[in-house]
Amino acid sequence: MKKTMLRIVVGLLVPWACQNHILGATEPAGTGGRRPNIIYIMTDDHAAHAIGAYGSTVNQTPHLDRLAREGMRFDRCYAVNSICTPSRATILTGKYSHKNGVPVFNRFDGGQPHVAKYLQAAGYHTALIGKWHLGSDPTGFDHWEILPGQGRYENPVLYDRDGAKVYPGYATDVITDLGLAFLSNRPPDKPFFLMLHHKAPHREWTPDEKHRLMFANRRIPEPPTLDDDYATRTDAIREQQQSVFRDMTRRDLKLKPPADLKGQALQAWFQHKPTEVEIPDANGGKRLLTGRELDRWKYQRYMQDYLACIQSVDDNVGRLLDWLDTRRLRNNTLVIYTSDQGFFLGDHGMYDKRFFYEESARMPFLVRWPGVVQSGGVTDALAINADFAPTFLTVAGLRVPADMQGVSLEPLLRGQRPGDWRRSFYYRYYHDPGHHNTRAHYGIRTDTHKLIYFWKKDQWECFDLVQDPHELRNIYNDPGAQPVVADLKRELNRLRGALEDNDAFADALPPDGVDGPPRRWKPGFGPN
Repeated sequence: MKKTMLRIVVGLLVPWACQNHILGATEPAGTGGRRPNIIYIMTDDHAAHAIGAYGSTVNQTPHLDRLAREGMRFDRCYAVNSICTPSRATILTGKYSHKNGVPVFNRFDGGQPHVAKYLQAAGYHTALIGKWHLGSDPTGFDHWEILPGQGRYENPVLYDRDGAKVYPGYATDVITDLGLAFLSNRPPDKPFFLMLHHKAPHREWTPDEKHRLMFANRRIPEPPTLDDDYATRTDAIREQQQSVFRDMTRRDLKLKPPADLKGQALQAWFQHKPTEVEIPDANGGKRLLTGRELDRWKYQRYMQDYLACIQSVDDNVGRLLDWLDTRRLRNNTLVIYTSDQGFFLGDHGMYDKRFFYEESARMPFLVRWPGVVQSGGVTDALAINADFAPTFLTVAGLRVPADMQGVSLEPLLRGQRPGDWRRSFYYRYYHDPGHHNTRAHYGIRTDTHKLIYFWKKDQWECFDLVQDPHELRNIYNDPGAQPVVADLKRELNRLRGALEDNDAFADALPPDGVDGPPRRWKPGFGPN
């Protein structure tokens, strides 16, 4: 009888374990304090070069700098498809877009295995709060409360399994409040995994009043490539529609509409890309800006608002770190700060991301893990966002599933760089023409070079990142560069084969539709 019951129990448990992809732990699973808590803080479109720890001189980020000072800074961490929704899918699954099914703005299939499910099955108390932007309801989280679509900065709506609620206040403050509420009410006998996703500093870069005033009269230094003339580059960079000078709208620039405009006429007014702007002068009158003067003014308006949004993020990271300290959770909590990709801050005359240029693809990645990560550590090892899920798993004592394409960063966190660590990585962007007419492309980055192929245009770019870190000179056709180009093409083909990428997937992209509301979203709470 006992043997029969045992067979029945095993027969029930084994399929359940396989269905839920529970992985063997390297330590007894349990719910003891040996497994660290994990807090993953992610902003949207935060460029690494807008953080003091990464050398920014235009803004101060004392709390993010504290994370770097007390932990480790990754100097070469990259998104493998630099756009919001695909990056988020890669972070969850540890897989490239062609494997997780999210190459552009597609709905994420929550039925597939991903890191939150693995951690939840292994006994972690899991939560996702803030920006989701994957078009379907989250899975694998004990608690979730998310913005619909892009969400809004002021008085944001967030919804959960039971419906939607409007929260008074500023989105960055609200999301942090909800994160702290989750932590305060967590089960005391379980480690926790919290993904805290901010909307800021996503377009249209709307700061709260306190931080807006901090930057309202600041003059922001211009980047050295603001006036890039794109000489030697392919047609793709000339055809893009994410120019600070040409493509900023009245909404982006926070211009005030006429009082009598309503409805569609008001929306059309906001979407206009002005070629002249009237601003107040020092004598109380008006001054008309055009040409180069207007270009410079647009850059300043953009950066003042963008940096003010980041200042609010920095303040709220400080709130969270202080909360951990006062609850004595600091020593057993791994804290990560990153963004879903980089962002152009006037670099090459652009805003937004998408291109496989450094400012766009490079992500900030700061990690504090007391007792494991040495304070003030810095690594230049090539890391990618497909590595995040494997890292969470090994930190929790779990094995990495074979189908994940990233690798755990844990050895680097422990100060050990494996001899076979990657010397190159693959990138692919699909959304062509997309919202900014950014041409589809793929390529590789090595320690010293970058090769990019705009496959629909059959045009190439190659950069020597040692001699040309700003990627201003395309050496693809230089006679002296041909041996390097040939080596890069061989490595590109090797990586494509290893990752099982091919053009069949790109030629049959699923419908692009995630910018609409998720399935369970109820209309009537404001714009996405």
